[in-house]
Amino acid sequence: MSDFPYADRFHVHRSLPATGRNRAEVLAELDTMAREEDATWETGKISGTMYCGDHDHYAFLSEAFAKFAHVNALQRDLCPSQTKFEGEIIAMVLDLMHADAVTATTPAGLVTSGGTFSILHAILAYREYAAATRGISAAAGRLPNLVKPETAHPAFDKACHLFGIENRTVPVDPTSTLVDPATVAEAIDDNTIAIIGSAGNYPYGTIDPIAELGALALARGVGMHVDGCLGGFILPFGEELGYGIPAFDFRVPGVTSISADTHKYGYAFKGSSVVVFSDKAIRNAQYFHQLGWSGGKYMSPGMDGSRSGGMLASTWASMVTLGREGYRGYADAIFATARELMAAVRSHPDLRIMGEPTFCFSFTSDAFDIYHIADFMKPRGWRFNGQQYPNAIHLAVTRPQTKSGVVEAFSADLAEAVEYARAQQAAGRMTQSGAIYGGVVGGLSSEVESVMTMIMDGMLDTQQALPPRA
Repeated sequence: MSDFPYADRFHVHRSLPATGRNRAEVLAELDTMAREEDATWETGKISGTMYCGDHDHYAFLSEAFAKFAHVNALQRDLCPSQTKFEGEIIAMVLDLMHADAVTATTPAGLVTSGGTFSILHAILAYREYAAATRGISAAAGRLPNLVKPETAHPAFDKACHLFGIENRTVPVDPTSTLVDPATVAEAIDDNTIAIIGSAGNYPYGTIDPIAELGALALARGVGMHVDGCLGGFILPFGEELGYGIPAFDFRVPGVTSISADTHKYGYAFKGSSVVVFSDKAIRNAQYFHQLGWSGGKYMSPGMDGSRSGGMLASTWASMVTLGREGYRGYADAIFATARELMAAVRSHPDLRIMGEPTFCFSFTSDAFDIYHIADFMKPRGWRFNGQQYPNAIHLAVTRPQTKSGVVEAFSADLAEAVEYARAQQAAGRMTQSGAIYGGVVGGLSSEVESVMTMIMDGMLDTQQALPPRA
């Protein structure tokens, strides 16, 4: 990847232009970049990333977004539409998560800017709620802790880091890839604010034993968050279609919050997620109030302040136009495609599927380094996600993979890749790929943290620095 993409074709802005550029010229540049970048995922060979892949749907969402893009969702007196959109988005997710099963408390939710923020809000809420109701706080000499499976998303680790919570990460079974509730139970103590389960987890697409974890949370008097960021908008429809999806929502006693990303299988634009709670009191615990500011009384339900109303409008538009029937139809195609892709993997004795996945899956090999497969298939347009411990290849099946010919191309390329991997392993050759969330990249040195920092610097600094003048 170039440090200065498109610098060979388009003007590089080293400073703010003295006079504004022609709009048609700018739109032409944007059109070129958009068309070229779309071509990389339209093949159906890209794991995850583009969950919808439907340009007609994107055009519709863009039209909905444009009508409210300039609106500040913070100012509800001027923009009552945002109250309608946000309230109905939350209501629809609560309905999808069977909040009607909750009878003793009042369920509620928040719309956030992504899965990480949904998780951050949930953990912040648990911290504040535990401080208010159980006296658990660092100030009181009781450091709050969170118990999570190793497979749970790193956003939980980030939440612990940001909010001063002890992170108690427990291992998962290497065969099933699931967490053992007994292992979680051993990690819980009087300062535990919540435990975590995934439906499904990102690395393997498997669903933790939510019912057992919920029962444990009830017995120990702690919160229970289900991370449905990935599966929240597809697993319910897989259940309706008879794919054997276990209950993971508010029907499970002990589940007190769930995150679900509308910008994944909800087919909204990126930057949209929802977190719902079984009890409004837990959500309200993380509200922020500053009543003595000279600028007026400040109140915020979440970490964001100003937000574009376009995101709420387009997310709402996606949900109400697809409806249950639309989501169910797309889920059926995705589950069927995932099964065909996994069957192609299982047809090779040298390859092994990790656990019992659902709509996304990972596979590894005991015969050779699985990254040889990624090395071979990358030049053919396949972009997988790399896993580690053990090395594995991850494929999140989305609508672009359901296109005609994708499964056949995967099967053919995989068969050749297996032969290549065997030959490379026999020759003692190293792989070129490695594991970083969101892709398979060049191999990393032993000083992983330094290398990761260099990669982040490359994205944030190098590409934004001034390229050398010709």
